[in-house]
Amino acid sequence: MKRGSKISTLFYIMPNKIVIIAAGGSGARLKSDLPKQYHLLKGKPVLMHTIQAFVGIADRIIVVLSVQMTQTWQNLCSAHLFDIPHELVIGGDTRFQSVRNAIQHIKNTTPNPLDGSTVIAIHDAARPLVERKLISASFEMALAGNSNVLAVPSTDSIRIGDKLNSTSMDRSRVWQVQTPQSFPAPLLIEAFEQDEIPTFTDDASVVEQRGHTIHLLESSPRNIKLTYAEDFEIALSHLKNEL
Repeated sequence: MKRGSKISTLFYIMPNKIVIIAAGGSGARLKSDLPKQYHLLKGKPVLMHTIQAFVGIADRIIVVLSVQMTQTWQNLCSAHLFDIPHELVIGGDTRFQSVRNAIQHIKNTTPNPLDGSTVIAIHDAARPLVERKLISASFEMALAGNSNVLAVPSTDSIRIGDKLNSTSMDRSRVWQVQTPQSFPAPLLIEAFEQDEIPTFTDDASVVEQRGHTIHLLESSPRNIKLTYAEDFEIALSHLKNEL
């Protein structure tokens, strides 16, 4: 699809790689009124970097925003002359509800959403440094029928428990989960028809609850999630090193 083409053309093509970018977070831990995905990183909002990472890999880019931020985002797109085609979906009160809204949008706008050749990735808006080769690898695993998450092996010693009682754990079996997380569309759509429960900590846990295996795709520590102010400095150093 060419830049600037209208969203309506999506009804007449058969994309098989779709990404949902979850951008509804409030950014409370950054201690700012403006959510982190709209803060500038190397001169443009974080969310624009994140969208750019999927260009040429995903056939459709769907961004889930809180209703309060839609006008802010549109203003930012105008100010930065940002014209990468993407679809906007209004999120819900939780990550689960926001992704479910995006899945419903996909079902409403895709001729055969349960087709076996369609896969859906879900990615955090605040992970703008994800490597394109990993995005492609995650999609390919899903196209082969394997639900998967990007993850990095833990380099720290791990203890399970609370402040009063804890037990050491073999860190060689501990992975820190990232995004994107990619799934065959039929599995993801069916998984998000179940009721939300507190143990749904990410999208993979929703699919896993339905009895499906989740595969790990080894990622890179570079794929950090921008959470605190110092994370922006780390991200900027990575971007400077690319020059």
